[in-house]
Amino acid sequence: MLGAIIGDICGSVYEFDNCKDYEKIELFRQDCTFTDDTVMTVAVAQALMDAEYIRKFHGTWGEAFERLLIKSMRYFGELFPNAGYGGRFAAWLRTYAPEAYGSYGNGSAMRVSPVGWLFDELEATLKAAEHSARVTHDHPEGIKGAKAVAGAVYLARKGCSKDDIRKFAEELGYRLDFTIDEIRASYLHDETCQNSVPQALECFLESTGFEQCIRLTLSLGGDCDTTAAMSGAIAEAFYGIPDRMSEKALAMLPPPLLVQCERFIARAAACGQGVSSEQ
Repeated sequence: MLGAIIGDICGSVYEFDNCKDYEKIELFRQDCTFTDDTVMTVAVAQALMDAEYIRKFHGTWGEAFERLLIKSMRYFGELFPNAGYGGRFAAWLRTYAPEAYGSYGNGSAMRVSPVGWLFDELEATLKAAEHSARVTHDHPEGIKGAKAVAGAVYLARKGCSKDDIRKFAEELGYRLDFTIDEIRASYLHDETCQNSVPQALECFLESTGFEQCIRLTLSLGGDCDTTAAMSGAIAEAFYGIPDRMSEKALAMLPPPLLVQCERFIARAAACGQGVSSEQ
C-alpha cells in the first residue's frame, strides 16, 4: 500500500497541472501532500486488519469487512474532510445511512491495494476486492477496476511475470493494446475506471523500476495522482520501494494515517509478505 501512497503524494501537484515531459517530473516537491487516495487506502488497510479479528466471533469475513470498511472510511473522512474527495463520495461520507451509488469511478481501484497483500489465493483476493468496492462503487466497472489492481498486486508479490499480469488484466476485460508514448499527447483527465485503470496497468508493465514507474505515470497526465497510486501499488509488489522514498512518504503522514500504515506493513511482514526495499 505504501507504493499507492507514494504515487498519490508525488502526483498531488500534477493532477490539475499536468507535466507531460518525463524529464521535468520532480518527485516529492515541497508542495506535495497526501490526498483522498492515501486517506482511503489507509481506511481499507485498517478495515482489512480489523475484519481478521472480528470474523472470529460473528458473521462471515465479507460481511465483517464491509461493515468495518464503511466505518473506517467515514472515520478517516471525518478526520481529513478536505483531502479532495469527489462530490458523490463526499456526500456518501456525510449521509446518515450510506449506500452504494452505482459508481464506476476510479476511487474503488485507487484505494484497494492493501487487499493484494493479505491473501494466499487469487480467488480470495478478487473476492475481497469486490467487497471493498461494492460498499460505494457497485457498478460492474467499479468492481472490475478494484479486482484488476488488487489482483495485479497479488500476482506481483507472488513473483509472477509481467506477461502473467498482462494476461490477467486482459482476461478481466481490459484492452492493453497501446503504449504510453502513443497515448500521452491526447490523454486527458478521466476519473473512470474504464479510462484510468488500463493506463495505470500499462505504466507498470512498461516500467523498469519503482521510481521510473511513478515518473512514467505522472508524465502521462490526466488524473495522475490516482493513476500513480494504482501503478505504484503494483510496482511496490513487483520491485520493492527505495528506502529513501519510503522514508520521505512516511514522514509526510500525520499520526492517524502513519500508525495504521505502519501497522499494516507489520501485519504483511508477519505473514511473510512484507515490503522489500530496492536499494
